[in-house]
Amino acid sequence: MTKNLSILSLLFVLTCSSLMAQQAQFPIVKGFGGIYEVPEATERPDPSLEYKILVDLITGADNPENVNRYVDNVARLMNLHGLAGVPKERLHVKVVVHGGAIFSILNDEKYQERFKVANPNAAVFEALREGGADILVCGQSLIVRGLKKEDLVEGVEVAHSMLTTATTYVPQGYVMLRF
Repeated sequence: MTKNLSILSLLFVLTCSSLMAQQAQFPIVKGFGGIYEVPEATERPDPSLEYKILVDLITGADNPENVNRYVDNVARLMNLHGLAGVPKERLHVKVVVHGGAIFSILNDEKYQERFKVANPNAAVFEALREGGADILVCGQSLIVRGLKKEDLVEGVEVAHSMLTTATTYVPQGYVMLRF
């Protein structure tokens, strides 16, 4: 009897624990950058504000077979604002890719030539664009690495440089984050 009661108690605890576990949410960038509600959070984004964010994406992936965690972090950034109630229309995100991160935006053909696998980041960049982010690449980084716009995933725009993009958007009220 005691053994059965112990087993039932354990099953009850496991059932309650699994019911309380949250599922990742993707309010703006679908399928990437999963985030969780934090009910006790007192510091939250204000849904009535306009958010202007310039992401300086410079860090490449640790392993080219996996999504670059910094690319996924851009999705998290957008989803965190969305979960807090910030409408997609009030979230203005520009991602400027350069440095070691530039290989994250190669199209599958070029990525396979370089890393021998399909680009796991391509779908994330597509989801970011669908979520409203503008994806730009530093033109100077393209030239230095011998790349062309045709070598990149679809939808990437070429900026003159990361430096001039920063000096253009920061005075317009964009906050710059570096990943």
